[in-house]
Amino acid sequence: MPAVSTPDTHPAAPDAASPAVGANKNAEPTPDPGLPLRGGEVLEYTANVSSLTNVANLKLQVREHKDFLGKSAWHLQAFAHTENPLRMVFELDDQFDSYSDATTMTSLQYEMRLSERGQKVSSVQRMTTTGKEPAPPDATAARVLPGTRDPLGMMQYLRSVDWTKTAEVRGPVYDGHKLYDVSAKLAGSGEVVTVPAGSYKTSKIEIRVFDNGQEMKDAHFTVYFANNVARTPVLLEAIMPFATARVELQHAK
Repeated sequence: MPAVSTPDTHPAAPDAASPAVGANKNAEPTPDPGLPLRGGEVLEYTANVSSLTNVANLKLQVREHKDFLGKSAWHLQAFAHTENPLRMVFELDDQFDSYSDATTMTSLQYEMRLSERGQKVSSVQRMTTTGKEPAPPDATAARVLPGTRDPLGMMQYLRSVDWTKTAEVRGPVYDGHKLYDVSAKLAGSGEVVTVPAGSYKTSKIEIRVFDNGQEMKDAHFTVYFANNVARTPVLLEAIMPFATARVELQHAK
């Protein structure tokens, strides 16, 4: 879970020697035109951490398709709330908003409204690849690499990839604090995953994160996308320094 801190408005670009950056030598797969996002989609999840079940609930929402900064964009949202008994010791109520390019899902603006253990932090960050575009008074400029996505845009982008034709995609991701390099690779196909929402045949995608060219060994993520028309993310497994989390789909609307 993200820690409350002041966003870094001058993230460092990944080292050009990073294995993930090397993906630029190959054409990046474009989103499948047969898989447009659906405005109004709501995906609700329950999070289990180590041996504790239902310690938090999460919601991913596709709000609307709109014009943003003169570009066609999707407004994406995510919400996270801890549940008792964890809430008694770690109260968390976070909201994230992304405005992502409708074609590439690259980030145009990323917003965080964090409320954790009584501390509140709010930031609005306008993405810039040149540093020359001025940010509005209520936002700060975040200098990023071309093609950078935020975490919400990256999740939706991975849904758009046809994993029957693509084995791996790579690109920069800005989490609101720092710029990382991310590799997503097909690790299995056809595995049946059972979550509260049901049982699904899935594509298993392993996500590796690089910081300044070095892979983060203490942070490993695996996402299972249903092999349905929507390629719904039904399960996220996260191995982190402090815990192992399993985030399971409860409802899809």
